[in-house]
Amino acid sequence: MRPLRAISRNIADGGVFSKPCGAAEGKGQRLVLSRRVEYDRSVAQHRQTIEQGRRSRRGDAGARQLGLAVTILLATAAIGAFGYVAIEGWSLSDALYMTLISMTTTGFQEVRQLSTAGRALTAFLIVAGLASLAHVGGRTLQIAVEHYLVRRGRMDKNIARLRDHVILCGYGRMGRHIAEDLTEARVDFVIIEADPETKDDLDEHGYLYLIGNASNDDLLKEAGVERAKGLIAVVSSDAENVYTTLTAKSINPSITIVARAVSDDSEPKLRTAGADRVIKPYELVGRRIAQLVIRPAMVEFVDTIARSHSGEITMEEITVTGTSALVGVALKDTTIRSKLNVIVVAIRRGTDDLVYNPGPTIVFEPGDVLIAIGRKTDLKELSTLCGAAGSGA
Repeated sequence: MRPLRAISRNIADGGVFSKPCGAAEGKGQRLVLSRRVEYDRSVAQHRQTIEQGRRSRRGDAGARQLGLAVTILLATAAIGAFGYVAIEGWSLSDALYMTLISMTTTGFQEVRQLSTAGRALTAFLIVAGLASLAHVGGRTLQIAVEHYLVRRGRMDKNIARLRDHVILCGYGRMGRHIAEDLTEARVDFVIIEADPETKDDLDEHGYLYLIGNASNDDLLKEAGVERAKGLIAVVSSDAENVYTTLTAKSINPSITIVARAVSDDSEPKLRTAGADRVIKPYELVGRRIAQLVIRPAMVEFVDTIARSHSGEITMEEITVTGTSALVGVALKDTTIRSKLNVIVVAIRRGTDDLVYNPGPTIVFEPGDVLIAIGRKTDLKELSTLCGAAGSGA
């Protein structure tokens, strides 16, 4: 019998059975398989719940141990303070001070001359105080390490689950803005950053990240470069971007790489290394500033539809798959404009052919990338139409 995961994958692909069967028999088998898949999912959820319970109990046990260690420390301090009051007849302030310097082995001079019983109490406080402080420090360190390991382990598992994601190399000023845009677009991504001081900021935003050199083969593989659809190289120098691009392309030749080039001389090197797009920030910003002066309304319109979150109007690029019902159909014979009220601004074919304002007679081909404007709900329907077999055009 096939594993249930393989069966469920075949169900999604429409290829469950290896040979024809009758309608009733097929329906019965699909029902059995569906129930088995549901059972497998319930078992997986149950195991996940058990594992979460174990982690919670481990955390509770660590907190209880730390609480016990603090209690022992405070009890030792209380015994010392009241012991000096009872044995030596000191004031509470003198007793607390003597207890503090004894437990921490600070080595200051005794507050007053001690009796034999007072010296015995001091010796007890030195030993018990050191043991208590070491116990509290050890419990605190254990909880901190366990918390880091659990969080790091959970993050590594989430990174291992990523498919068709984006790898962002560099979390500097530009990298932060890119991460924000990817988050707004709900694109799965993982960050590779060399500076360990950015951990707090990365944790605060809840990003998936790895600390290290982005050009390292093992680190890129850990980030899932073999499964990623894109990589953005915006590390600190052009040389590092070249090495990162070259390494990523050697591991996954089909990955799309967008790299930043500060120097004009770096652009041909990045393209030779395998970068699909090279962005020069100063040139890009200069052109944008000029366009804001020359065509401010146009720039504002493009920004509005590109970054719209209201749902009224936005721009999207959608790929026509080989199983789409649009393949082989002319634009005029579809319901894209009449029913969905979506405007196809352009169609990209391959890497160089870009058809602006496609005419009504243009026929859709597999791999066409539609640049369309419309409401988010309508664009979602168009995305379904471009990727679903059997949908009516």
